[in-house]
Amino acid sequence: MPPKGKKKDADEMGFMRAARFGRVKNTLSMGFVGLPNVGKSSLTNLLAGANHAEAANYPFCTIDPNVVQCIVPDQKFRYLVEVFKPTSVVPAVLKVTDIAGLIRGASEGAGLGNAFLSHIAAVDGIFHLIRAFESEEVIHVDDSVDPIRDLETIQGELCAKDRDILQGVMDRERDRVRKEKGLSRVAEVPLSETFVEAYEKCKKLIDANTPVQTHEDFSAAEVELIRDWGLITTKPQIYVVNLSQKNFIRKGSKWLPKIAEWVKDHGGGQIIPVSCDFEEALTGLKDDPAAQKAFLDDCSEQAKAAGLKGPQAEVKSMIPRLIRAGRSALCLQSFYTAGPKEVRAWTIMKGTLAPQAAGVIHTDFERGFIKAEVCNFDDFKELHGGQASMAKVKEAGKYRQEGKQYVMQEGDIVVFMHNVTTAKKK
Repeated sequence: MPPKGKKKDADEMGFMRAARFGRVKNTLSMGFVGLPNVGKSSLTNLLAGANHAEAANYPFCTIDPNVVQCIVPDQKFRYLVEVFKPTSVVPAVLKVTDIAGLIRGASEGAGLGNAFLSHIAAVDGIFHLIRAFESEEVIHVDDSVDPIRDLETIQGELCAKDRDILQGVMDRERDRVRKEKGLSRVAEVPLSETFVEAYEKCKKLIDANTPVQTHEDFSAAEVELIRDWGLITTKPQIYVVNLSQKNFIRKGSKWLPKIAEWVKDHGGGQIIPVSCDFEEALTGLKDDPAAQKAFLDDCSEQAKAAGLKGPQAEVKSMIPRLIRAGRSALCLQSFYTAGPKEVRAWTIMKGTLAPQAAGVIHTDFERGFIKAEVCNFDDFKELHGGQASMAKVKEAGKYRQEGKQYVMQEGDIVVFMHNVTTAKKK
């Protein structure tokens, strides 16, 4: 395995590649995609911390997409709340949509396919949930558990839909050029080299059942074109493997290596193993911290008995990691405003400039932007000396003034200075 730091960097680069094709917004969403009965609704409930979806053992129990807001686990934000002790606390959230299950033939309308594919098209990133647990109580739509077959089914349906979309793109481009140049219906249409290159690259990937977003060799001009085509597989994708509680605790399953190999052969991507059974058992004890700790200790003992040692034997919830991974996939980050009245985490896209970040708070802040007074979180933590103020940070020369070209960084603590003058009435 690569070192954790390098693996994290690789994941970040993959997400940045995928984000090339996405919408530039601060309110992006992830969606759970998978076959029926793989755990989508259960995991959505767990992410939201409440039973928002009707999680039932029935293939189409979630007909309408169920949207929940998940609070983003954030130690920096929690620290600021403890220091400032404000009357109002507003954390960052990640919007997640629980999309009903796809089945083979969905791209041609099988099951509730057409509606579900439109729901997938409406989200900005995909949690691709795969079932790798056996259960006589939870039926499988194909009557047996085979994650590789399921991966092929779902990826095949998404690519089939993209194939249809691509054909429509080609037809519309030909019609546009034909009309623009006044050509007859039978005349050969001269398409631009950039369009043809982008089209051929996408078609080759889709025909190979590989997401378009995994490809590195797109020019900036090609990305601009592809962004407007609405291809489903341009969305960033995280593979989530739902294991049995036993396999999750011992961090092993006969399917995990096979899933890793399949993902590698289809463009690569981040894989996160989870267990809905484990998470539900842990969540069920949330009102009894002592019982929750005893449960986790028992799980760790089981892990040790399975031969795991040190940090590998530690068993903990994967919900925080899932939420953070979803935000990273969408290239979102937070900056903070902090004071005695309120501590708030504001969500922006990576690469956002200071005036646009100010506009997330209020459009007047962007319109009348003067400067941003910025403190790095780590500097604040090191220097504030127990005070709920920036006084010590300023004394140390770590309180900066930044202008319109400043690129916001993860964890910035900011005060925006602005001035909007209202035109005088004549």
